[in-house]
This record gives sequence, structure tokens and C-alpha cells, in this order.
Amino acid sequence: MHAQGLAANTFALGSALRSAAASRCPALGAQLHSLAFKCGLAGNVFSASAMLDMYAKCGRIGDARRVFEGMPERNTVSWNALVAGYVESGKVEQAVELFIYMEREGFAPDDATFAALLPAVDGSNHVLMHQLHGKIVKYGSTLGLAVFNAAITAYSQCGALAECTSIFDGIGDSRRDLISWNAMLGAYTCLGTDCEAMRFFARMMMQESGLQLDMYSFTSIISVCSDQQGRLLHGMVIKNGLKGVTPVCNALISMYTRFCMMEDARTCFDSLLLKDTVSWNSMLTGYSQHSMSADALTFFTSMQSANIRTDEYAFSAALRSCADLAVLLLGRQIHASAIHSGFASNCFVSSSLIFMYSKSGILDDANKSFEEADKTSSVLPWNSMMFGYAQHGQAHTVHSLFNEMVELKVPLDHVTFVGLITACSHAGLVDQGSEILDAMETRYGVPLRMEHYACGVDMYGRAGQLDKAKELIDSMPFEPDAMVWMTLLSACRIHGNMELASEVASHLLVAEPRQHSTYVLLSSMCSGLEMWSDRAIVQRAMKNRGLIKVPGWSWIEVKNEVHSFNAEDRSHLRMHEIYEMLSLLFQVAKLSSSCEDDETDRVRT
Repeated sequence: MHAQGLAANTFALGSALRSAAASRCPALGAQLHSLAFKCGLAGNVFSASAMLDMYAKCGRIGDARRVFEGMPERNTVSWNALVAGYVESGKVEQAVELFIYMEREGFAPDDATFAALLPAVDGSNHVLMHQLHGKIVKYGSTLGLAVFNAAITAYSQCGALAECTSIFDGIGDSRRDLISWNAMLGAYTCLGTDCEAMRFFARMMMQESGLQLDMYSFTSIISVCSDQQGRLLHGMVIKNGLKGVTPVCNALISMYTRFCMMEDARTCFDSLLLKDTVSWNSMLTGYSQHSMSADALTFFTSMQSANIRTDEYAFSAALRSCADLAVLLLGRQIHASAIHSGFASNCFVSSSLIFMYSKSGILDDANKSFEEADKTSSVLPWNSMMFGYAQHGQAHTVHSLFNEMVELKVPLDHVTFVGLITACSHAGLVDQGSEILDAMETRYGVPLRMEHYACGVDMYGRAGQLDKAKELIDSMPFEPDAMVWMTLLSACRIHGNMELASEVASHLLVAEPRQHSTYVLLSSMCSGLEMWSDRAIVQRAMKNRGLIKVPGWSWIEVKNEVHSFNAEDRSHLRMHEIYEMLSLLFQVAKLSSSCEDDETDRVRT
């Protein structure tokens, strides 16, 4: 148009400015601004509002404010554009000040005003939400349903479920739409109990208006359902024609992996029409978290073959799986890939690298990863390094790290103290460990959790102080779980305290009657103390409940391939070669032993 010599008008200029704003191209917008001056349109309220909006959306809030100040005439669109610009730039206080100034100038806020301000509300500015709510009530008759829906979401960000319910109920049955219901369902899934969320979801389905649930409805409720409810919801997803929709399938994959139903998760994954990064990462993380490490690494290889962008979550899960399988060579290759991708210093990736190298016994490389990590923004690398040193009995180094954390004001969490007490436990520093347990809440403000008590029981148990371990359990403010009792039972086996072991076992058999480890430990203790009749009773009880001892597996990495086996295993493809080599080794060992005996006899003679 411009090249043809046609005069620019308000409508053409406004369209061009909106395009520059949408494409985030401030340079083009500035040229259009110059053209507006040349054509005498800069003072027009519609053109100026479009220029203001363009600068605000392009992040040039100073230029937007200058346009606003220079406007001879303003309308509600002008005010809303600048308010939205301040919010998008993170300048919420300035946005609120402008909102107040807008009212003083006689401009009543409309739907767009509240649509700009409500997303700025989070848990840190509850007062702002109450102020906005008051304004919504004041102008309620002129506002659309979208404002009330947004207010429900904003209140849920503040953790105010009662206020969400109040607004939802105030909308009225006849006026509510699906967005209203979804906003309230989202509030229940975030702030209510899982049961309350399920009851509200059932209420949605029973609406006489025939509410048609969409993908937002299902993604919200799937995030809080149980495994059985999840299967029912999966059927409803298919019935509502949402099978293969990416956000819904991602929610189903996350739900199935949460309950270790990996086959169902894989079925959902395979049914996806479009797999995004979340889809791949959910599956990979599920395999890794449930100790299906070989499957996780196979899946990670598939991700790379499919040219899926590998992010920090994928690298972290893959490295954890390498640590579980002790495949150091593959772990180093993934480390190199993480460096190439720029994720090596990420807190999740560096934490997994530290864990992998520590578990492989290479503390120097673990420490290098720690030094290269971003230690200012997260406690994860610190905790991982503490656990690495704790596993290798370097308690004094762990304490030095902890003191450095305190000095640098790194935020301490419950995991930090698990690592600290574990280090004391492995090094036999009982007095120091006891002091840490006593000081956690009073000095550092970190309340004791179940895992801290379990670490304390392990510390006393290793030192043979079984009475103190039992006293610690008795002092717990909540009911001890199976992990705590199993820790004490293991200590009883080490120190041969059958009387206490029987008492501990009675608690375990109530808490987890089908846990085979309890029976195996008791049976082993009876054998060690030659209590054969008691051993027979334990084994009979185990047999009657259909429990068997889960065999321990070993694995070895040969030429970047993991081979797994257990005692007398004959499942390997090269089983015959392996047993032939074992037979040869036995003969060599037997011959070597015989030669040593002959040499000993000769020396004696």
C-alpha cells in the first residue's frame, strides 16, 4: 500500500502495528511509529493505543509509557494496554498504581482490565487478590463471566479454596460455563483433598445441562485419582473422543507411572498422535524411578534415535539409571552429551552426575561435577555431594560441606540432614549424630521426618546401642513405618538380639504382612543362633502366605552391554560358554591350592 502511494489511515496503521506486536518486532513498530508522525496520525487515540500496545508487548515498557503520556486523548483500551504491559514486564506494583489512577481519571475497568491484572496474582500477594475481588464486586454488573472464572483461578493460586467456592457459587447455575467448572475443579485438585476433587468431578458429570467435559477437565482430575479411578477415567477419556490427545495422554502416563503400572503407561504413550517432550520424559522418568533402569536406558536411546530434544530431566533420569546399573562407560558418554547440550551445570543433571560417580567410587569426578554445578540456585548438588562422601565414610568432609552451606546461607532442607546423619552413622559418630537430631528443629528450623528417625535408628543400631534405637522409636510423634522397624530388625540380626527382634518383627508383620524380607531376616537369625524349631516356624509361615525369597541379582558391563545374573542362573544366551569357563577356573584354583599345600609340606619337612 505504501509503495503504491496510498495514504496510510488509522485502520491500516492499526493492523500493521498489531502485526508488529504479535511478531514481537519492535524495530518495525518504531518505523510504523515514525510513519504515524509523518502522516499526522500519532495523536489519534486508536493509532496511539495500537502503538502503545505494540511497545508493551515487545517489552519496551518505557516507550509505551512515553506514548501514553503524550496522548492528547485516552480511552479504556489505552489504559488496559499499559496495565497489561506492566504485568507482562513483572512490574505488578506499577500496574496496580496505574489501575488506581485509571479509576481516578473516571475510566471504569472492564473485562480486559481484570484479565490483565488477575494472572499477576500468586501466593505472595493475597492482599492484592482481595482488593481486586472488591473491585469485581463493585463493577460486577458490567463484567463478563470470564472475569469471575479468572478470579477463581487467581484465588486458587493464593491457596484460598473458600473464596474460590464463594465466587463459583455466586455465579449461579444458569450462568456457569465449562471454564467455570474447570477453574473450580483445578482449585480442588490443587488445594482440596483428592476425595473432594473426585466428588466435585462427579458433580460436573451429573449436571442436567449436559456439560461436555474437555481435556482440561480430565487432565485436572487424573492428576489426583487413585489407580482404580484412573482406569475408569481412562475409559471415559476414550468415550469422550479424547484418546490420543497429547495433554490427556500425558496426564494418564504420569498417573500410571505414579502407580508403577508401566505397561499401561506404555500403551498410552504408543497411542499418542503427537508425542511431545513431556510424553517422552514422563515415560523415561517412570522407568528410572521404579528401578527399571535397563528399560530406562533403552528408552533414552529411542529418544535420541527419534531426534527428541534431550533436556535436563531426561539427562538426569538417564544418569540415575546408569548409576543403578553401574554402567560407568555409558554414564560418561551421557555426561559428554550433557556438556555438549549445555546442561552439565544444571542442578538436576549435576546432582545425578555426582550420584553416579559417587556410586561408582570415583569421588574425584563427583567433586568435579559438584564444582562445575550451579550451587547458588539449588540445594540439590550440595545434598548429592554430601551423600557421596557419606557413602564412602568421609564424615568429616560431609561436616565441612555442611558448615560451608551454613556459611553461604544455602537453604537447608530435610534431605540435607538425612545425608548428615547418614555420614555420622557410617562413621560411628554417634554423639555428633545425636546432637544433629536434637538441633534440627530447634536450631535450623527443619522438623524431623520419618527418614530422620530411620537414620537415627540405623546409627544407634550400627553402634550396638539397640536400647537407644528403641527409645528413639518410642519417642516419635507419629506411628513408625515399616522402614523404621526393618532398620531396627537388621540391627538386631547383626548383634544377635533375638528377644528385641521378635518384638520388632511383630510390628512389621502387622504393618507389611507380605514383605518377604522380614521372614528372611528372622529365619537367618534363627539359623545363626541354632534355633532350628523357630526357623522352621518362620519358614512355614512364609510358605503358608505364598511368599518366596526374592533372589539377589548381579550385573556386569562388558563392551557397553549389561549382563545380569543370579546364583545358578542358566538364562544367559551364552550360558554354556560361561559354565565351561567357570569349570576351567575351578580346576585352576584347585590345582593352585594343591600346589600351595605341597609347598607348605615341603617347607615344614
